[in-house]
Amino acid sequence: MKKLDYDALDEEAYEKHRQAGKILQQVREEGKKLVKKGALMLDVAEFVENRTRELGGEVAFPCNLSCDADAAHNTPSKDDSSVFDEQMVKLDIGVHVDGYIADSAITIDMSGNRDLKEASENALAAAIEVVAAGVNTADIGKVIEDSITSAGFRPIVNLTGHGLLPYITHAPPPIPNRAVSRGSVLKDGMVIAIEPFATSGVGKVGNIEKTEIYRVVSDKRVRLPAARKLYEQLQEYNTLPFAKRWLEGDMVGMALLNLEKNGIVEKYPVLREVSGEPVSQTEHTMIVHEGGCEVTTG
Repeated sequence: MKKLDYDALDEEAYEKHRQAGKILQQVREEGKKLVKKGALMLDVAEFVENRTRELGGEVAFPCNLSCDADAAHNTPSKDDSSVFDEQMVKLDIGVHVDGYIADSAITIDMSGNRDLKEASENALAAAIEVVAAGVNTADIGKVIEDSITSAGFRPIVNLTGHGLLPYITHAPPPIPNRAVSRGSVLKDGMVIAIEPFATSGVGKVGNIEKTEIYRVVSDKRVRLPAARKLYEQLQEYNTLPFAKRWLEGDMVGMALLNLEKNGIVEKYPVLREVSGEPVSQTEHTMIVHEGGCEVTTG
């Protein structure tokens, strides 16, 4: 797949972004109703992914269901028996149409922490109000931080929003969730995702050992037959993230480890708030215009 920049996008590309956004909205609304105490996480993730395909889209990345202090990158394993409890659940969904991506997340609170949930929601709403061509992302970060801190919480400082390009879920520019000294100027036609994370903790995440999401980053040759076979299977995901539970065949774990060691795939470990405090997340995708933006997932 040829990689494009924002300047190469045409109206057909933007229409596919809009189509992906409409599909995502429906999947998100249907999926959030399934997040209940006692429900299997695997059932919800598979519903979101299968429903995306039923509606004419493709999955841009595995359905993320990250609970409490886990901020991102948690998706169930193949035989996962985990169920939801009285938790703060982040439902993060990615949909694409021919590579043109919509990315959105909501927090479903079953923990009784409504103020934390609303902190990320209000921060996103405030950020969207200032998005326009010519705006510096540093200014967006300040708006997000000011909104979250005014509610008595902290933003996650080492997580950011991002641009979206064909088959690339995290493209420039990064969009900070805090005030920074230097940012990037938004341009007309950019497609971006803004995703404030709020917490009652210290405001930083770190990797934990659990990893269920990966992405192909290189086309190096490998000697191990099982790894070569798995690499062929991974071509259908292009440069988009995939879940380990999607893979078929013998020795998948060993083959995936071999591809990782050879720099062919990279892993996305679960990101956890370092003080163990709960995290909320809210995210929308938007197309930047002169004087404002068009939210495709709203």
